[in-house]
Amino acid sequence: VGNPATQYNLLIDTGSSNTFVGTGKAYHPTSTSHYTGNSVHVSYGSGQFSGKEYTDTVALSPELVITNQSIGVATSSEGFEGVDGILGIGPVDLTKGTVSNTGEVPTVTDNLYAQGTISSESIGISYQPSTSEGQVNGELTFGGVDTSKITGQITYVPITSTSPASHYWGINQDVTYGESTAILYGSAGIVDTGTTLLLLATDAFQAYQRATGATLDQDTGLLTLTQQQYDKLQSLYFNIGGTTFEFTPNAQIWPRALNSILGGDPNKIYLITSDLGSPSGSGLDFINGFGWLQRFYSVYDTANTSVGIATTPFTDATTN
Repeated sequence: VGNPATQYNLLIDTGSSNTFVGTGKAYHPTSTSHYTGNSVHVSYGSGQFSGKEYTDTVALSPELVITNQSIGVATSSEGFEGVDGILGIGPVDLTKGTVSNTGEVPTVTDNLYAQGTISSESIGISYQPSTSEGQVNGELTFGGVDTSKITGQITYVPITSTSPASHYWGINQDVTYGESTAILYGSAGIVDTGTTLLLLATDAFQAYQRATGATLDQDTGLLTLTQQQYDKLQSLYFNIGGTTFEFTPNAQIWPRALNSILGGDPNKIYLITSDLGSPSGSGLDFINGFGWLQRFYSVYDTANTSVGIATTPFTDATTN
């Protein structure tokens, strides 16, 4: 950001749309910085920041340089330990009401397209399962899809019309445990890189817990299984746009090599499905978070207001 540039490590978040810095490394205005006089405030699921709005040059890579990008510069924040801010790549609607004297704030994707840097207003995101802390295991393709990262076809579905999921990268999906245990049906929710776990509405979560026999671990707040229960764990099936995506038993558990990050027991098996904290039918019944996205390729298509999902070579990985 800026000229001369300062490099920031930002959380990539499809569940928000403002880009901001300053929660870790400080922002210092340079020759390309312009203070707009506006204030910024954004609240997140697990944190918030307040600060000032600047426009500045933002380089995501040598080929992806944005001029006059609105950025927030945090003067106060909570919940962002270990990162310098957020790169918000959600729908632009989410910026409404976040900056004073301003309607919507164009996102980095909006500006890359408007400035002619990318030919289509979409982002493809590839991850692979984490096996060590701090592992570089993802790739963003601005303006297209990296077909080398997928197997089979991409299933595209329109953004759901159900609010509040409709304000995000929201989709409709059915979730089944094993062959016949319905967990969710025709439910709206969101696909979100900024959420770690797979979150389900409380009644759906309880149905999953009953089906798996898992117990709640008091130290981590996650469900835990015995080895015998894990050996019997069945796949979760996600029906999205008429395509069934299998979320395998191995995909459903936290990477055992990373149990210490949770403050967990290295010998326990933890599930990544957790309680969203609200009942189904509330318009946001699930969040397919980072743990889910490590097994699938996802596409966020602003031009066609749609989300795409595809399998990858890691969909059936057993590394967890």
